[in-house]
Amino acid sequence: MFARWRAERELQRKATEYVAALFREPADEDAQWLAAAATRGDADHAQWELRYARRALGLIAAQRDALDDRTASIVAKEISDAYARDRHIAAGMLETAERQFNARLSAYRDGLEARGGVPTGIRMGQTLFAFAGGSFRGQDPNIVRAGDLLARYLTEANEALRAAFGAADLPENVAPSEIGKPS
Repeated sequence: MFARWRAERELQRKATEYVAALFREPADEDAQWLAAAATRGDADHAQWELRYARRALGLIAAQRDALDDRTASIVAKEISDAYARDRHIAAGMLETAERQFNARLSAYRDGLEARGGVPTGIRMGQTLFAFAGGSFRGQDPNIVRAGDLLARYLTEANEALRAAFGAADLPENVAPSEIGKPS
């Protein structure tokens, strides 16, 4: 029983470490660019859209790429707890922030899962611009930059996930598809 408790505490510690990486503030340069390109100069809105994007992509990374099936649920709970402690959320606005996060989580997940037609980077950039209030119909340089930024967020989330929870360690002579198959 003590070993189980210790393992759960260790999993919680890893989730806290991972979510702390997701709650880093967006780079000022990125927020200023998004404010100029999409939010009609509203820097606070731009900051929030980038925060939501990083956190949503981080949860998606945990759902898709974690080594343990429990990771995504504990990361989701930790994100919820972190929102409750977030100093950027005004009193009485937690429910609104969570609702907005969930809307973006769903849209980014759909954007990553969609197939055919528009390239994923463009689709993701258009999603960011749709929430930010900018023009998202074309494939202009701002949409491309947004897609590149979100791709970087997803890469950073995967790196933080591996740093916090570990990476798969497979033998060099065995294909990943062979792991778990009956011999």
